[in-house]
Amino acid sequence: MAPHPETSQELEHRRARLRERLTSVGDLRPGSLVGRYRKCGKPGCHCAQPGARGHGPSWSLTQAVGGKTVTTIIPAGPAVARTEVQIAEYRRFRRLARAFIAVSAQLCDAQRRAPGAAAPAAAQKGGSRRPSRWTSPARSTP
Repeated sequence: MAPHPETSQELEHRRARLRERLTSVGDLRPGSLVGRYRKCGKPGCHCAQPGARGHGPSWSLTQAVGGKTVTTIIPAGPAVARTEVQIAEYRRFRRLARAFIAVSAQLCDAQRRAPGAAAPAAAQKGGSRRPSRWTSPARSTP
């Protein structure tokens, strides 16, 4: 059995709940956080041993800005944890925004299909008897 379509009232309620959740969004930032390990190249270093991961991780945030990829170094420690939370919050914001748009579009469609939906203002006015003529603005003479 197919689920029943939501009523306008149910859609308005869902939209209101999403709006409340959107207002609770905290600090956010787009991008990806990557931890990289590097080998220094010194033959006597622990990173030169077979199977060693290398030095690190060194953390970088990569994001698209104006059509270009921008990488920002994130210092190890609390900044990494903060950045992970900000990226997660950005992803949550995107999910909420997509859901809000979808519900709003469904609500607009439901209102349009509702019996007795308001007609556009131009259709209610009846229009004018003849079309108006365009005139250019008066020019001032020097």
